[in-house]
Amino acid sequence: MKNHSRKLIYAISALLLAPSFCLGWGARGHREINAAAIRALPAGELDFLKAHEPWIVYLSTIPDTYRALSEPFLKIFEDPNHGWFIEQSAELMKNPPRSRYEFVIALYQNHLRVKDKLTNVRWTGTLPYAAVEHFERMQAAMRRLRAARKAAAGDKDGKQESVDETRFIEQEIATYIGLLGHYIGDGAMPLHDSIHHDGWQGDNPKNFTRDPRIHGRMESRFVDLIQAKAADFAPRIGAARVYEDPFAAIVKHLLDSAALTEKVYEIDLKDQWADPKNEEARSLAYKQLAAAAETLRNLIVTAWERSGEPTRFDPGDNPISPNHPKYNPATGSAPAPLRSR
Repeated sequence: MKNHSRKLIYAISALLLAPSFCLGWGARGHREINAAAIRALPAGELDFLKAHEPWIVYLSTIPDTYRALSEPFLKIFEDPNHGWFIEQSAELMKNPPRSRYEFVIALYQNHLRVKDKLTNVRWTGTLPYAAVEHFERMQAAMRRLRAARKAAAGDKDGKQESVDETRFIEQEIATYIGLLGHYIGDGAMPLHDSIHHDGWQGDNPKNFTRDPRIHGRMESRFVDLIQAKAADFAPRIGAARVYEDPFAAIVKHLLDSAALTEKVYEIDLKDQWADPKNEEARSLAYKQLAAAAETLRNLIVTAWERSGEPTRFDPGDNPISPNHPKYNPATGSAPAPLRSR
C-alpha cells in the first residue's frame, strides 16, 4: 500500500471523535438484525427469548458506546472488536489461532517483520474473538439455566428464590445475545472486514472513492432510506442449524462479507447508495442483514444445544495448565480446542 494513501487512515482516526462515526449498521440495521434473529428461532425450548426481544434489540447498538474518548481504557480495548481487516495480515486472518492472545502475539510478530504502523491490533481487528467470547458467555448461562430449571422443578416448597434465579438467568442470556448481535452485525457489513473500510486504500485501478463517508452511505443512510425492517429480509434467512465449530463459523461469516467489499464500492461508483429504489443496492443490503440475523440465530441455537451436553472435567483439557501439550508460555495458555464442552 502506498504511503500517501495509507495516511488517509490516520486522518480517519480523527473522525472517531464523533460519537456517531462508524456505528456498524447504524441504529436501524443493528436493531432489525437482532429482531430478525429472535423471530427466526425455531419454536420450542427457546420460546422464552421472545419475551426479551425488546431488550435484545435495545442492546444491539450498545457496544458502540464503549468506544468514546471519555472512557479511554475501554476504547483501546473495544475499538478492535468491531473490525477484521483481512488484507492487513491475510494468511493469519483467514485461519486465525483459537486464542485472542495467540493472535495478538502473531500479529505483533508480523509487525516486527514488516515495520508497518498499521499492522497492529487496532488497525487489524479482533472481531471474531469478541463474538466467540460472547457466544461462550451465552452458552455458560444457558447451562446454568438448565440447572436452575431442574432445581426449581424439584423444589416442592415452590420457593420464590428458585423462580427468581431462573428469571434472572433468562435475562442474562438475553443480554449476551443482544451484545453478540452487534459484533455479528458489524461482521456482515463488508467494510468492517477490509482495510478499505473508510475509502479505498492503495492502488486504485477502478477509481473507487477514497471518501471515508462511503461507510455511512451504505450502512446508515441507505438502510434508513429504504426503511429496512426485519420482515424485509426475513425470507432470506436460511433454516436453523447447529454449528460444529462456532469460531470457524464466525470467521467464515467475516470472510464471506469481506468478499463483497468491491461490490460495495461498485454500487457507490454509480451513486446507487443514494437511490432507495435501486435493486442492486437493496439486494446487497438485505443479503447482508439476513446473513447477520441467520448467523446470530444459529449461534443461539448452537449454544442451547451444546449447553445440554454433558460437561467434561478432564485435567488434560485445561488450557491454562503448563502441562497441556499445546501450552504457550508467552500467553500462559493453550489455544481453545476444536470441540470444547
